[in-house]
Amino acid sequence: MLNPEMNLRADVFDPKDFAPTRLGFGQGLVEAADADPRIVGLSADLTESTKMDLFADKYPERFVQMGVAEQNLATVAAGMANYGKIPFITSYAAFSPGRNWEQIRTTVCINNVPVKIVGSHAGLLTGPDGATHQMLEDLALMRALPNMIVLSPCDAEEARKVTIAAALTKTPVYIRVEREKMPQMTTSGTPFTIGKANLLWDTEKPVAALFATGSLLHNALLAARELEGQGIAVTVTNVHTIKPIDRESIVREARRAGAVVSIEEHQINGGLGGAIAEVLAQECPTPMEFVAVKDAFGQSGTPSELIEHYGLGVSHIVGAVRKVITRN
Repeated sequence: MLNPEMNLRADVFDPKDFAPTRLGFGQGLVEAADADPRIVGLSADLTESTKMDLFADKYPERFVQMGVAEQNLATVAAGMANYGKIPFITSYAAFSPGRNWEQIRTTVCINNVPVKIVGSHAGLLTGPDGATHQMLEDLALMRALPNMIVLSPCDAEEARKVTIAAALTKTPVYIRVEREKMPQMTTSGTPFTIGKANLLWDTEKPVAALFATGSLLHNALLAARELEGQGIAVTVTNVHTIKPIDRESIVREARRAGAVVSIEEHQINGGLGGAIAEVLAQECPTPMEFVAVKDAFGQSGTPSELIEHYGLGVSHIVGAVRKVITRN
């Protein structure tokens, strides 16, 4: 059943409101900037698409249009951060961090300056834009970097909270947001703390622990409800922080259930599933299945078509649970 402590929306299983997480970022950036004049925004020619236009319209004197120059985007932001600013930089995730990873590594992370990198249009939900723009490797790239916090919000409201929280850290932060409108599940009262995962669906005697991040959290909840109807009890945890991963919650739920399924709109290599497997290998070896893109690039299609084609739908999550519990 839904965990009442999480204050989720009453219509979580039949959502009435949909919004892209990029919009939550734009709203959160304005809110954070209202509170802190040190915040500046830099964009690589995609201001409206990434929803940084909300900030640029309100604070034009604090906004810099860098043009199609993602490497310069990162290095200029690093310089501004060295002089006391809190820069947020935006582009499509395929280009930032996809094109400027070395500059992020060298000028931002090695110097440990508080540049906030917002990778928009991540994952398969970029849809018709196809493989070149469907960034499925960004979590792996960014969580490998020392000093980097990696955040993956599940809906627009959580993206707003993520952005405000990121502004308060003194380290580099990567925020993964998406293009497509997504079901609104959380509320202003839903807890959010960097590094603390949220148990959204709970039961007394689970046989599998589901850990989901980003856009696929809604599918995980739908799968949990379907499994409950089949007499299979699971838990669902929202892992909005990929790094630092909430080791305590992962180990606790894995021990309770005895089997684990990770769920993400990302490559199977190096993302949420890999991070969880690293924790469990060290602290609590557990049978595990991975719902993720299986070492393949994307292609053009509608978001719903792509989710099903790449094995990320509700039926695939249910299948992964049925498979993993046979190994327990």
